[in-house]
Amino acid sequence: MTRPRILVAGIGNVFLGDDAFGVEVAQRLAQRSLPDEVRVVDFGIRSLDLAYALTDGYETVILVDAVPRGGVPGTVYLITPEAADPSPSAGPDPIFEMHALDPAKVLRLAAAMSGQVRRLFLVGCEPAPTDDTLDMHLGLSKPVQAAVDEGVRLVESLIDSLLGQPA
Repeated sequence: MTRPRILVAGIGNVFLGDDAFGVEVAQRLAQRSLPDEVRVVDFGIRSLDLAYALTDGYETVILVDAVPRGGVPGTVYLITPEAADPSPSAGPDPIFEMHALDPAKVLRLAAAMSGQVRRLFLVGCEPAPTDDTLDMHLGLSKPVQAAVDEGVRLVESLIDSLLGQPA
């Protein structure tokens, strides 16, 4: 019996401050020793690349991203999103944006290309409020930077649980 294949997808824009949380976690995980069944990719804002990866038959996908939920900046969440409706939306719904990756749109595109996400998790981090007058900001805020290690540990723990390994 083969063990399930897992994709860990770091999402975010490194030019938008805390939005780069998923990118940073993916880069750190890529430096670690993980089971052969796990693929870690820093997708950044590359929607099409992620959509194609979702057609590769992964049993589980772990998205890692900044997730504003109104909590304390740096709070790390484990979210099990509801399955997205794979049908196209009724109105115009551009799939690609130059500075963002919309996971729901990517999941719909992957489904249209016969990609099935059987199990989906989102490891998210609450971003710090930003000064809206700035278009770009390099680097994570202090609370989000401090949460990166927790995000890495949470993803590793989730992988261990999914593969039936001791944490």
